[in-house]
This record gives sequence, structure tokens and C-alpha cells, in this order.
Amino acid sequence: MEYFVIGEREIVLAFKLVGVDGSVCVNRTEALDAFNRITGRGGTASVPSSERPKVLILTEEVSSMLEDEVLEWQKGAEYPLVVEIPGIRGHLQGKKSLSDMIREAVGIQV
Repeated sequence: MEYFVIGEREIVLAFKLVGVDGSVCVNRTEALDAFNRITGRGGTASVPSSERPKVLILTEEVSSMLEDEVLEWQKGAEYPLVVEIPGIRGHLQGKKSLSDMIREAVGIQV
């Protein structure tokens, strides 16, 4: 498994069509359970390290539910790499796009 997605039903189904497994989450509890299972923090229910994805795709909605956990995971610099994508309704209010972040960091428009 190279990729795994956690998000709304429509997003998970779309990724499933191209062969990417995922977990549908509608609240923080479901999102945290899926995140812990995939990252290996879920105890006995965790995915074995040899089967963990290299890239974990989270919708912005899920990422905002798990903000502290995602930040802690990213600081540890472990696999899977966590990537945020817009949800079915587009970008969340106040969220910057990747292009906006690059423009701020580098000072050029991509």
C-alpha cells in the first residue's frame, strides 16, 4: 500500500476508483481512529509497519479535526508523509493553497 486517504465519502470513493484505499470519516473520533491505525499508534488494531502507506492523504476537514495529532506526527518526520487536499466543497475558509504557501516562502509566483 503506497497511498491511503482519510476523508469524506465522496473523496474516498473517488480515490478508490483509481485503486487507493481509504477510510470514510464524519467526526473526530472516526478520523482519529483511522489516523492512529494507519500511523501505527493504534495499538493492536494498527497496520503493521511493513504494510503502512508512504503517503497519507487527508482532506482539509479531517486535517483540521486532527490538527494537533498531525502536527506532532509531522514533527517526528516518519512515514507516512501527510498531505492535505481540499475536500468535496473546496478549500476551507482561511486555508492557504499550496501555491499561496510557496509564494510566501519563496517570494515568487508559481
